[in-house]
Amino acid sequence: MSRSHGLANGRPTSEQVDGRLRVAVVDYGAGNLVSVEQALVAAGAAVTLARVAGDLGGADALVVPGVGAAGPAMARLQRAELIGPILHWIGNGRPYLGICLGLQLLFESSDEDDTSTLGVIPGQVQRLTGAPTLPHTGWNQVSQVREHPLFEGIADGADFYFVHSYAGEPAGGDDRDWKLGVTTHGGSFTSAVAADNVLGVQFHPERSGLDGLRLIANFVGWASHRAHVPALSAAKRA
Repeated sequence: MSRSHGLANGRPTSEQVDGRLRVAVVDYGAGNLVSVEQALVAAGAAVTLARVAGDLGGADALVVPGVGAAGPAMARLQRAELIGPILHWIGNGRPYLGICLGLQLLFESSDEDDTSTLGVIPGQVQRLTGAPTLPHTGWNQVSQVREHPLFEGIADGADFYFVHSYAGEPAGGDDRDWKLGVTTHGGSFTSAVAADNVLGVQFHPERSGLDGLRLIANFVGWASHRAHVPALSAAKRA
């Protein structure tokens, strides 16, 4: 089996899974996956690298990370024929976590490239307004607007690491249904979302110290419950 950065392509072997949650991390050339993999493994997950639709086979949860612009990212997903499978995954109620660009792609469109995106969340990705500096790079607080297992054991206002100039904003009456966390950088923007089986964060938990590792572990525990994988003790590790 071919490997990249310690990740296995496609369906995990029985030796890799060993009763753990099987997480497919989508590799579409939009960022460094090593730190994401390491955080998931530390949380007790078995990680596979997904470059084509067939690589999603056998997975229990899907993580789409990424940095950069929406236009090139959507083009790469289109070339890999992954857009349909990702939408099918979400539509079937299966656990999904979007990180940074992986969250932005869930919205209907992005002003960054005037690009249509996945359309899962009503609303647009827009340039941060009133920002004192762009890109917004470094540590900043995330204020939790409601309770959710993703932030279990994490203090309201905890600092996470950001690198971005754009953020998605849920539209209309759906904003309260989706919005989970907000952050201020000049103006306020949505920094975490959650609805049913879909979670997303604008920050990089894999680069956010102990609270970031805790959030990843919370995702693994939450996804394990939704995927009916035996309960893990992973959340205690972060």
